[in-house]
Amino acid sequence: MDSGLIYAGIAVLILIFAIVAVVAAVLLRRRGAPVIEQRPVAAPGVAPTSTQAPDAGLPGILEVEIPDPAAGRLHRLRSRLARSNNAIGKGLLALLSAGELTDSTWDEIEETLLTADLGVGPTQELIARLRTRVKVEGGTTPEHIKKMLREELLYLVDPTMDRNIAMNAERRPAVILVVGVNGTGKTTTTGKLARLLIADGQTVVLGAADTFRAAAADQLQTWGDRVGAAVVRGLEGGDPAAVAFDAVRTGADAQADTVVIDTAGRLHTKTGLMDELGKVKRVVEKQSPVDEVLLVLDATTGQNGLAQARVFREVVAITGIALTKLDGTARGGIVVAVQRELGVPVKLVGLGEGPDDLALFDPLEFVEALVGDL
Repeated sequence: MDSGLIYAGIAVLILIFAIVAVVAAVLLRRRGAPVIEQRPVAAPGVAPTSTQAPDAGLPGILEVEIPDPAAGRLHRLRSRLARSNNAIGKGLLALLSAGELTDSTWDEIEETLLTADLGVGPTQELIARLRTRVKVEGGTTPEHIKKMLREELLYLVDPTMDRNIAMNAERRPAVILVVGVNGTGKTTTTGKLARLLIADGQTVVLGAADTFRAAAADQLQTWGDRVGAAVVRGLEGGDPAAVAFDAVRTGADAQADTVVIDTAGRLHTKTGLMDELGKVKRVVEKQSPVDEVLLVLDATTGQNGLAQARVFREVVAITGIALTKLDGTARGGIVVAVQRELGVPVKLVGLGEGPDDLALFDPLEFVEALVGDL
């Protein structure tokens, strides 16, 4: 056979294979298949030597930040919490130390607590306990009042709740879903949580499953780049469940400690979107159990945030609360109210705009911020 015909045949075959590959790639992209940013993940606190990956289009060197230690963060940030919520402690102390405690005084105390979004039930419980203690123990000196306030507020916040971020020592990775409506700081909290976990020595994969908001994946990518966490993302408008599934698979293949998945900011009035969130959780669980479902709530919304919490509780089994913007409100009582409403603990609190301003919630530090410095 003529060698020219042979070469021509080979060229035709190569062309056919190339066309098939292009068509397959286009079809996958139309389906919203997730893609993994090929950026090297460094060990915690160690910057990778280079970020140059095939077709990544990245600069030659990426400086990976070393997050502040996770331990003791709330203590270091306590002054921000105290400044915002001092109205609670100062108001109660002033009323309780004013001398004779009349019915009118107790009414003012009740109003102060309700204004702080403690909730009707917890407010009535706290007043009943304080009235009993004042009657039995006597004495209304500032020192005695402060002691009673500290003990009773701590009782309401409930230090017995398990506030650890769920981790499974028997398998890897642990899977955390982060849920909440737009505007609560959900994607930012996801990025800050990655920093918190990496500061604690863990390796983290982030899943950008909020495919409905164009900026969400880019925002999460920036958070991941800063601390060396791999990010799995899909095309805008793609299937969020597919991205979440692929993030968990990527984490398992990489033997990462934790996969944190940012979900879309689903409005609680949109049934279809809430159903989509349920689908994300079901699809992930076909591959691995979900260890933690964190609901992000904006503390400045106070009691209004509880309406959102009730709906999310019906769709996914919420295991913990992340309260953002707690430094910008005097409604610190929302900590108690949301725990009572959902029966799950506040596990994380946001106390500023900085990258390391997310802290593990500590009931004792929280109460001390309210009354300890008065």
